[in-house]
Amino acid sequence: MTDPTRVGELRPSQLLYTYGVGAAVDLPNVSAMVMGLDEWDVASAAVVSEERLLAAVRGRLGKQVSALRLPPWMPQTADVLGDWAKVGVPASPFPRWLRCPRCSYLGSISTGLLHLKTSPWRPDQTQYEHHCSPKGRQPTALPVRFLLACPRGHMDEFPWVEYVHRGTPCKAPLLNLYERGVTGRAAEILVSCKACEVKDRSLADAFERGTSVLPKCRGRHPHLAVREECSNQTSVILLGASNAWFPITLSVVSIPRSADPIDQRVAKLWNVLGGITGPEILAYARSTNIDVATAFAGIPDSEVLEAIERQRQSAEAVDDEDVDILGPEWEVLSDPGAAPSSDDFKLREVAVPRGFEDSIERVVLVERLREVVALLGFTRVEPPDEVEAMGEEAGRAPLSRKAPEWLPAAEVRGEGIFLQLNEETVADWEERVRGTEPIARHVEANRDWCVRRGMDPDVRWPGPRYLLLHSLAHVLMREFALESGYSAASIRERLYARGGTAPMAGLLIYTAASDSEGTLGGLVSLGEPRTLSRMLELAKEHAKLCSSDPMCAEHDPVSDGSLHGAACHACMFTSETSCERGNRYLDRTVLVPTLLTSSLALFE
Repeated sequence: MTDPTRVGELRPSQLLYTYGVGAAVDLPNVSAMVMGLDEWDVASAAVVSEERLLAAVRGRLGKQVSALRLPPWMPQTADVLGDWAKVGVPASPFPRWLRCPRCSYLGSISTGLLHLKTSPWRPDQTQYEHHCSPKGRQPTALPVRFLLACPRGHMDEFPWVEYVHRGTPCKAPLLNLYERGVTGRAAEILVSCKACEVKDRSLADAFERGTSVLPKCRGRHPHLAVREECSNQTSVILLGASNAWFPITLSVVSIPRSADPIDQRVAKLWNVLGGITGPEILAYARSTNIDVATAFAGIPDSEVLEAIERQRQSAEAVDDEDVDILGPEWEVLSDPGAAPSSDDFKLREVAVPRGFEDSIERVVLVERLREVVALLGFTRVEPPDEVEAMGEEAGRAPLSRKAPEWLPAAEVRGEGIFLQLNEETVADWEERVRGTEPIARHVEANRDWCVRRGMDPDVRWPGPRYLLLHSLAHVLMREFALESGYSAASIRERLYARGGTAPMAGLLIYTAASDSEGTLGGLVSLGEPRTLSRMLELAKEHAKLCSSDPMCAEHDPVSDGSLHGAACHACMFTSETSCERGNRYLDRTVLVPTLLTSSLALFE
């Protein structure tokens, strides 16, 4: 699509978790791939101010990263052909091979036989038509659902011409794709060539393991329009499959640096105020920027300049090489009385639920929070943690042709509940379970899993403390989703599990969304002592017995190469957007007695 034609809409958070750079967006009549950052309109992409996250990103991707930006956007007007309609995230048709449902023609957009039809008033009706009928409405050509991919993040079109001809040359191939059956199985989908006498071939051959039917990877990155060297064997992947795109993200909970309202306003507008070095530039910013003029109305220039200098010194003090993401958050959440409040951050400590005083030390209601998330890259075929053995650069697909100077980000606001477990209780529990048979099986499963992928098992193993906190977070998230009214996918976890001289043992369960869903108050209300006590009791009862028992309770992580014990979709698993470890390192036996054992339970 050479002209800027609107073909659909996405929410900002979807561009980080579902349809980011390099992902195929399945629209009503077309499939489009989100292009790389080189094609984005930076002028319409506002900068997000979050110095801790920016420093962490620089530590991973390099100091050339200068900013985090929201997706390009302009306010919508009544003019459907206005400038706002030409601003957005760039996308290109992918796959470029389409099929006509009327005549079964299979061809590429580049042949010129498929015609793009757009409508500025109805962008959802953008489609390619195949003019195969002499009269009447022409059929809409739909994208084929078979693609090629490799674990290094490459994706390619299925080699239709080479596949059906089996290496036999054909001067002018004319392909058809049709189904011989109603089940949709690969064996019933056949491709043929009308231009020669080659035998029709089913797609079943492409799915057979151990065959050389498919070519070696050509190293294509369609979102960047580049190719690189790659010797991996490709595999068939379906359009829209869940393993076609895995995001690699980094997030922080925004914490006010100061309780001073002027400092907080400067931090919020730092993308505008960062270049101000004197009163003349500040005066110009006041006169030309409505946000600056409103935020500092009635405040003397001297006080604003002092706040700008304090913010600049604070930003320069952050070390890009060694950024602790969770440490500052833990310090604030575990000491809510000293935490500064702002429009985006407000804490309130409440009493510990009755009956849980020995295990829970503190309950903090996070009435307001702001989470900033940045997209660092993505993987295909395998999740990010399973391509670590290939090396960070090889496993992560890039977002741009060169080292990125900025990254797409999203800021969302919401609420949450923070539970700080009693450190003495957790330490005693760790000592009690250390060396037991169930924990040893978890350690062995982690070692086998890492060895198969060439990773260091000692570095990968998070420890019994993480297993405990992660399991507790999951059982509580399931109860909160049933009680609060939020969807299960909108509730997330953030774990603070660290031993040593500065131990951490806590969990933050929160909801954060780009619309009003993240600020309804339904989750915070569950943190009140009486309600939270009921939620904890329900979580304990539901964790004791699973509808899949005894198989769930007796699950051995070593036997099937998994990284979870007594846990399954019926009792503990949550959606991919909620869990920070992909439903791994879970076991309800560390929380409560189960059919298998009661020796590990924290809540006896």
